Amino acid sequence: MAGSNPSASKRQPIPRGIARTGPVLFSYGFRPFFLAAGIWAIAAMALWIGALIASWEIGGSYGGAYWHAHEMLFGYSSAALAGFLLTAVPNWTGRLPVSGTPLAFLFALWCAGRLTMLAPDALGLLPSLLIEASFLPMLLAICAREIIAGKKWKDLKILGGIAALALANIGFHTLIATGGDVGLANRLAVSAYVMLVSIMGGRVVPSFTRNWLSKHHFDRLPVSYNRFDALVLLVSLAALTLWVLMPGTMWSALACGAAALLHLARLLRWRGWQVWDEKLVLILHLGYGFVPFGFGLIALAQLGWFEPVAALHVFTVGVIGVMTLAIMTRATRGHTGLPLAASPTTIASYAALLIAAVSRPMTSFWPAAHMELLTVAGMGWIFAFGLYVFEYGPVLSRQRRERG
Repeated sequence: MAGSNPSASKRQPIPRGIARTGPVLFSYGFRPFFLAAGIWAIAAMALWIGALIASWEIGGSYGGAYWHAHEMLFGYSSAALAGFLLTAVPNWTGRLPVSGTPLAFLFALWCAGRLTMLAPDALGLLPSLLIEASFLPMLLAICAREIIAGKKWKDLKILGGIAALALANIGFHTLIATGGDVGLANRLAVSAYVMLVSIMGGRVVPSFTRNWLSKHHFDRLPVSYNRFDALVLLVSLAALTLWVLMPGTMWSALACGAAALLHLARLLRWRGWQVWDEKLVLILHLGYGFVPFGFGLIALAQLGWFEPVAALHVFTVGVIGVMTLAIMTRATRGHTGLPLAASPTTIASYAALLIAAVSRPMTSFWPAAHMELLTVAGMGWIFAFGLYVFEYGPVLSRQRRERG
């Protein structure tokens, strides 16, 4: 038998996703990037609150508001996305993940971007922007290599989302340098994340829900992916394209309204109310619920019936924030041998972030309490990710007990 041949055994690959030597932090993609995402979520929001309340100067010539927008979209969110993709893509393709020195280099590139954005004028704008804008193209190249080598052609659409983010980031810097309006770049970045959540959420939310319901002997399970899901994605892509390129138009409002209804129907097909007892699964449904909510408020904003910035934050805090925290907690537990059940600390982090996600758009309904609601949202965000770092930081950085 081949299994008894010593030479054959030598050709067996090492366990996927597990590096047995070197720092634990760089043994698997989720470890450095999830930890850094949690830490930067806290630090970046604290700096932004300080800029609002105490007039701290952040972001150099970018200014505090543009720095805040950039670091939420391309700082925190890109780290969370990298942690997910560098862990999920090897599982999809069956190939070995990036780990060890290559992973450390990629992580250092992300860190360099955060440092240059704190004071982009220190090195000069052009060198700073070249450093900061290099991370997403590098992540795109890594994911493209793995997906193409693994012949996972259905996952090529993920590359489109990363490419859109890289383009949005370059566009953000270019518009700042030329005195343009960064709204286009912001909308493109947010749209890319919403599409990525719609694509990957359509894979993980019903899958994890089905597994939990089957384990607990429920008869009615989530509807499997079919043509309706494809329709939802196509309408969403069209709606977001109109929002990016033609904001404030009736066509954009109608398309976003249609996308909201379709995403709501899609979410209901996944039967999230049945997983109330397991918050690790329930939070995925709640996070995805901000997709139809966000589309609906964006539609109203196009008609002048809702504040555009408040509607935008339903996507950024609700969709991006809640879904990334949900994935970060589940992936961390699942890949480090922790029980796949939400702890009280994890549940508290979910509650804090949900409060933040709901408080931020309420500024449109209650403008007299604008600053108070911003403070509640900011503190809820900091508290949520503070709990994540507190609970999972030691596991991510020190305990080597991955599951392959």
